[in-house]
Amino acid sequence: MMTTDIVHINSDLKGKEEAVITADSFNKRNGLSGKDALHIRLLTEEIICAVHDIMDGFIGNLWLESEETQDGVICRISLSAQRAMSPSQEEQLLMLATSGQNENSMGILGKIREAIRLNMKFTNETELPAEYRAADSWYELGREKKLSSSDKVGAILWSLENYRSSLSEQREANADKWEELERSIIARLSNDVKIWLTDETTEIVIEKRIKR
Repeated sequence: MMTTDIVHINSDLKGKEEAVITADSFNKRNGLSGKDALHIRLLTEEIICAVHDIMDGFIGNLWLESEETQDGVICRISLSAQRAMSPSQEEQLLMLATSGQNENSMGILGKIREAIRLNMKFTNETELPAEYRAADSWYELGREKKLSSSDKVGAILWSLENYRSSLSEQREANADKWEELERSIIARLSNDVKIWLTDETTEIVIEKRIKR
């Protein structure tokens, strides 16, 4: 497995340029070019956008890693940060519960942002309160109820792959969400986006499988 150096990312996007340079270096080291290299670069930018301005004074670590397989290579773009919740962010969450709809969750990136916020609020809960489930039904579609032995101990997981699979099973009832998913750049380019939440950290991993 090949892992890049860690790049520090701030909520004001300081470090984004270095992250993109690191992604380009990662592509070269793994022999990726053309469309594959472009996708890794775009996904690196997307993961930074997903956490941009979520947490006040956000400081995180970003790195890329590759794992060779029989069919090709699995590329993972990871961003990890210490968890924090400001009073204004808690107020935003409470507003979601009373409004009955979540305008911030429009689009896949918006859903990723809100999954982080909701997980940060309810890490120790087995499931979200009913008022949140009503406002954010998409969240339950992607939340992993039973973690495997390979998952992080004590973590909650929201997965784009779970979300995609759930929508496929209920496609007629979720036609608008399916259309949104098909339009999403990050959903088209990645195989999965996982959001891990423990009591202390937030970690987002974008996974891209490239065939040789």
